[in-house]
Amino acid sequence: MNWIQVKSEIAPQLIEALEEGLLASGAVSVTMQDGADQPILEPELGTMPVWDDTTLTALFEQDTDMEQALSIAKEVFHHYLPDTDFPSLQVDILENEDWTRKWIENFKPISCGKRLWICPSWCEPPEPDAVNLMLDPGLAFGTGTHPTTFLCLEWLDAQDLKGQTVIDYGCGSGILGIAALLLGASRVIAVDNDPQALIATKDNAERNQLSADAIECYLPDDCPDIHADVLVANILAQPLYSLREHLSGLCKANASIALSGILREQAEDLSQHYGTHFKMQAVNYMDDWSRLSGTKKD
Repeated sequence: MNWIQVKSEIAPQLIEALEEGLLASGAVSVTMQDGADQPILEPELGTMPVWDDTTLTALFEQDTDMEQALSIAKEVFHHYLPDTDFPSLQVDILENEDWTRKWIENFKPISCGKRLWICPSWCEPPEPDAVNLMLDPGLAFGTGTHPTTFLCLEWLDAQDLKGQTVIDYGCGSGILGIAALLLGASRVIAVDNDPQALIATKDNAERNQLSADAIECYLPDDCPDIHADVLVANILAQPLYSLREHLSGLCKANASIALSGILREQAEDLSQHYGTHFKMQAVNYMDDWSRLSGTKKD
């Protein structure tokens, strides 16, 4: 498989915002290296060493819609630095080489709560009797490494899903819906506006010894009239604002909901927005990201 490489020569103060933007838009890896052979002899205690001229490189899967991905990256970047121009990017196609999988060897199993682990296929699960979801970094739209995905997985792990109907809205890789099934849900509906995401969801279900039909996959306009016990949506704040009525309509009374893809500074306002339909709980944060949760009002 070929890859899409996005590269930028970037100043240190822009690195974090661009990195977060590219990861949020679907990059499977983001790396930084010295752009001008500048040694760092003694970085200050507690700081990450960076160079005055840094080359930031991101890899995307070859079938990524880059126009959409870069639009998302710009949105996230400008939430961090609203008055700063988006950096210039160079986009190239890289042919497949042996090195394209070397970086994933650094990925280790991730514990997401008390029961759930996300494990690359080449790793032996640390706890064989735990709930182990097998997913390779770089083979999906979400693999548990980004804070928003982790926050949603952690929330699902804490729910009693036995016999529950769960909707994964904006499913991407299907990681949240697959986790819900492995954690005991009786029915999972995955919804995404990208047909490729629905294909990835079914493929990843099969990687976890689930049949391709174990998760019902729909484009938004094709989703049946259902009312879920649990709904999780890991997308971005702006679509979450406009989807409030729709998502509420997909939930039973007293249904549990978790929302992520939300920057820290967006959380309180969005929580109030959903508070008209849901009894919202305290916001959970991880790095610069947040997760909202609540139960639908009667």
